[in-house]
Amino acid sequence: MLMEQTLDNMKALRLPGMAQALEEQYGNPALSDLGFDERLAMMVDREHIWRENRRMSRLLQMARLKSSQACLEDIRYGQGRKLDKSLMAQLGSCQWVHHHQNLILTGATGCGKTWLACALGNAACRQGLSVLYVRTPRLFEELRIAHGDGSFGKRLAALAKTDLLILDDWGLAPLSQSDRNDLLEVLDDRVGTRSTLITSQLPAEHWHAYLNDPTLADAILDRIMHASHKITLSGESLRKTIPEKPRETQ
Repeated sequence: MLMEQTLDNMKALRLPGMAQALEEQYGNPALSDLGFDERLAMMVDREHIWRENRRMSRLLQMARLKSSQACLEDIRYGQGRKLDKSLMAQLGSCQWVHHHQNLILTGATGCGKTWLACALGNAACRQGLSVLYVRTPRLFEELRIAHGDGSFGKRLAALAKTDLLILDDWGLAPLSQSDRNDLLEVLDDRVGTRSTLITSQLPAEHWHAYLNDPTLADAILDRIMHASHKITLSGESLRKTIPEKPRETQ
């Protein structure tokens, strides 16, 4: 009866990890020889692990990564991709996100830009950082809708709080004047406080012409290129190969 009441109290206090650990201790006679301090430490550790796992799962769900299973351990370094292992290890530590730096991934279609971006997003989530993946054309569509329904300010505030914003498929479609203005607003909120990862088939040296407004282009690119890492992927399209297991395919 006492155990049942204790378990109920733990669950009422939102301590499910400790409750589960306590149940396991009662059901395992081998633990009866352990002292109170040791058993309490085991329950506290279980609660900590449970909360960390729950937080990571929530961050991964909110990130909406296109390749949710992408992870840095599965990167393919061959096939003439010119990926530097030491650089990827550095990026995988997410210090660049903690230091509010940006990352630009460019290369031909199928070379793995989206997959690599998602793998880095996955690594960030596992380190407790908030991430949001969005295709750039879809972001502009969402912002246009936000202008119409009056939620634009709220949407900007949410984007500004995201530790790592992944803008995929940059440069695929022409931008309107409103799109350029919105892009500047989004990026301006992130300078020096958050990180942005951009993937694009369009080489970075062509971005100024793509933005098609000298004044805004200067302002936008200054906010992107400042303190940014740049990786240009090369090699054959990964979509032409058949992976042995769920690995890098995009």
